[in-house]
Amino acid sequence: MNHRTIATNGLRMHVAEAGDGPLVVLCHGFPELAYSWRHQLPALAAAGFHAVAPDQRGYGKTDRPEPIEAYHLLNLTADLVGLVQALGHDQAVVVGHDWGSPVAWTCALLRPDVFRAVGLLSVPYLQRNWHDPRPTDLMRMLAGAGEFYQLYFQEPGKAEADLEADVRRTMTLMLYGASGDAPPEKRWRPVFARGERPLDAGAMPDRLPAWLTEADLDYFTAEFARTGFRGGLNWYRNLDRWWELTHFLCGATIRQPSLFVAGEHDAVIDMYRPAYDALEQTMPSLRKKVLLPGAGHWVQQERPDEVNRLLVEFVRGL
Repeated sequence: MNHRTIATNGLRMHVAEAGDGPLVVLCHGFPELAYSWRHQLPALAAAGFHAVAPDQRGYGKTDRPEPIEAYHLLNLTADLVGLVQALGHDQAVVVGHDWGSPVAWTCALLRPDVFRAVGLLSVPYLQRNWHDPRPTDLMRMLAGAGEFYQLYFQEPGKAEADLEADVRRTMTLMLYGASGDAPPEKRWRPVFARGERPLDAGAMPDRLPAWLTEADLDYFTAEFARTGFRGGLNWYRNLDRWWELTHFLCGATIRQPSLFVAGEHDAVIDMYRPAYDALEQTMPSLRKKVLLPGAGHWVQQERPDEVNRLLVEFVRGL
């Protein structure tokens, strides 16, 4: 596996890559890194593809611009367009997990000439509609008398202080709590009581699940201890701005060949069940839609063999 820094869209972007052949770009979510694709890079390379996983804007060894507005999805899309071109490719398959899923589908919608196919993990395509409320208003409706984690993230500095107080505990709790290994009483809750913090909405494991090693935690902890969480949190702080600027995407469908994979115990599927159920209509070239039994939110880390098989089958079938 190779690591290098690529110049794209005014950024220095760190990427991990493996293999030669048609390009597959893997986009991580929050709070993750290119490292989250450690199992998929060699599998795609062995199947004959040039697999590339960037630390996205604000994460890891990639630049972290200061302004909040620098983390708009249009900037994140431009980062990947520039990355594809800087790598010497004309086209790519784009795959995204968690926050990487909106990045991937925005790439597919805005630059279908560059992104010839799209894979979404954990977060289904959320088609814009004319009657959609402002995202933060929707969060307040969703939370009711409670607090929704994405709304908690809106105030600069507040969530950073919570998450950075003990980075190893933060990463352990979030990775375990949103996984399929956590029993229901220990599972992380996206809506929690007012007066609680996001980290109060989960529990620490008695022991780590088999897919999450101490070495994995060492890597995540070292990187986020060095960079903090502000870059990733700023993605959430642009949700209303994205809503304001993208009415032109209302009713847009993803026409490229597509794949969707998630875990059956993923809270995101419960949140966005109507979008999941509508994927055959909103992504009319959907090749396969899979819920992996027993898995939670971190599906490519929790079930690497199954996800690798599905991704290789998808990209080979294009």
